[in-house]
Amino acid sequence: PDPFLRHMVMRLPEEKQAEFILMVPFTPRGKDNLASWMVARNDGAHYGELVVYRFPKQSLVFGPTQIVNRINQDTEIARQIALWDQGGSQVIRGNLLVIPIEESLIYVMPLYLRAQGGRIPELKRVVVAYQNRVVMEETLDAGLAQLFGGAGAATREPARVSETPGAASALSARAADLARRANESFRRAVEAQRAGDWARYGEELRRLEDVLRQLQAAVEERKP
Repeated sequence: PDPFLRHMVMRLPEEKQAEFILMVPFTPRGKDNLASWMVARNDGAHYGELVVYRFPKQSLVFGPTQIVNRINQDTEIARQIALWDQGGSQVIRGNLLVIPIEESLIYVMPLYLRAQGGRIPELKRVVVAYQNRVVMEETLDAGLAQLFGGAGAATREPARVSETPGAASALSARAADLARRANESFRRAVEAQRAGDWARYGEELRRLEDVLRQLQAAVEERKP
């Protein structure tokens, strides 16, 4: 079975209502970059329909395997996992969430930590990947701030914004609010997943997708 095949509730492009779907990303034969993603629709009159969404040929979109490799090769992530291992804790990688956003994707992977002798894993870090950047933070909103706030992934330096102070502040406030809402939906999705409540899990993923789309749009509007 495809390890990246997912059931979720989301609003498909050009559709007004969210629906329950089965999603699978496709890579070209012999390559790892993403060429398209397909959904099997499961609601109402569209039940059983298969729809393929292709990315433009001129765009390079990293596939799930490439993202997993980039996460594994990230020195900061590897160092932190090694520290946890040395302390006797077990690091558990959650499912890699693949969230379509316009003509690209956002990947989210939760990292759980089970203390030595413990039974219940604790959500410890969230890895977020977008385009060619991978960041790891304690919360999803902190990761989104790294990706969309303009901070360098390697240097972690504050963003340098050339806009007027008022416009920059408005964008920062808007982005911060959207990132906070995304983190709340992600946290509730994790709780629903643990409880086996897949209907609520899918609904929170749909909310997360909507918020991430708004966040990307807010950032794109401010680009020169």
